[in-house]
Amino acid sequence: MKSNRRNFLKGSIASSLALSPLILNAQDTDSVEKSDSPKRIIFICNSLGFYAPNLLPKTAGDLGTSDYLKQIKTVNKMTLFENLYHPGMKTSNHDSEKSFLTGGMFPESSTFKNTISVDQLLARKLGTETRFPYLNLAISDRGWGSSWNEMGSPIPPLHDEQLVFNRLFGKEDQHAVELQLQKDQAIIECLRRDISFLKRQDADPSSLNAYLTNLDHLEAQFERQMYWLNKAKPQINHSLSKDTQFPFSTKLKNLLDLSRLAFQTDSTRVITLSLEFIEGAIKVPGVTGSWHSFSHHANKKNLLTSLEHIEQNILKHLNQFLFDMDQIKEGDRSLLDNTTVVIGSNFGDASNHTHNNLPIIIAGGGYKHDSHRVLEGPTPLCNLYLELLNKHDIDMGKFGSSKKNMALLKS
Repeated sequence: MKSNRRNFLKGSIASSLALSPLILNAQDTDSVEKSDSPKRIIFICNSLGFYAPNLLPKTAGDLGTSDYLKQIKTVNKMTLFENLYHPGMKTSNHDSEKSFLTGGMFPESSTFKNTISVDQLLARKLGTETRFPYLNLAISDRGWGSSWNEMGSPIPPLHDEQLVFNRLFGKEDQHAVELQLQKDQAIIECLRRDISFLKRQDADPSSLNAYLTNLDHLEAQFERQMYWLNKAKPQINHSLSKDTQFPFSTKLKNLLDLSRLAFQTDSTRVITLSLEFIEGAIKVPGVTGSWHSFSHHANKKNLLTSLEHIEQNILKHLNQFLFDMDQIKEGDRSLLDNTTVVIGSNFGDASNHTHNNLPIIIAGGGYKHDSHRVLEGPTPLCNLYLELLNKHDIDMGKFGSSKKNMALLKS
């Protein structure tokens, strides 16, 4: 097997998987009736966390006494958890963001190998009926976000709002799609031949498994694209914000609007959104400067004031997102009631890079919310992820560092 052919396959596969968020074992969607009110889920990672004294309520159990959360209009449909953490993060730096949805331990290690993220397991269950099995979104063009495949490799997120809009609702260039399908089919045939060669040569099982996994992904992607090729996309009356005064704020608003619209039109049922800190200065109402520098405030008043402006701006958009979802009726419930919204961070305290007591909020989902719940002791966040998997009919006894399903969410 020639090395240039292997390089061609490697580059073509990487390009194909990076350009399309359609990586899943597809099922025959004709054989499944769509539910009137399907379950949906979105994970939002705010990579620099939230300043705890402003987030946590002054009176236990009363989110109305939280400086940050008292503004939330749907506060009766959320629960703020205390005492959740990821084991194996005591010495971790910003690399801990890689483990937010996986629970992978020691992400700063040079030998770190990530595992599949919880959203990808959910996409296998929830994503078989929609055009997009999942959407993986991010604020910047960093190349990785919150989603990781079963090989522990990052799934490159989409960050350009207009591109996301076009993917969801824009008119397809049929000729370009057909050319891409022809290219994908050629790659699939090459992979099949190379797999046959590797089997005859008794190749290393890990190498063979990588080829087989890529083949499964490409075949599923090809089948899904063929199925949706001639099916019209939803038509919506909505335009993205073009406000250039506050680019960070505008992008966040647009990505949340697109997430809501993707759920509302049943274009997808699983979304991740990574709010990674941006190198250099950002501008939001009230402050311009380095979000990262402000997060290392060391309790200095001027830095804290600047940080609060940024965090208040993020929460303003999250507040509007939750409120808008709650105004969309689906039978006797709302879109928010049918959507589990997970808002959290890999940092409990970004100023000191600590990973205990992560700020984790569950909103919507139709649960009977506790408003504010303080767990008895340090509890793996993966316990909650395991429960979310079980709540969405995925029968797993363990996920990541989980110990057990603690039944924290009451239906």
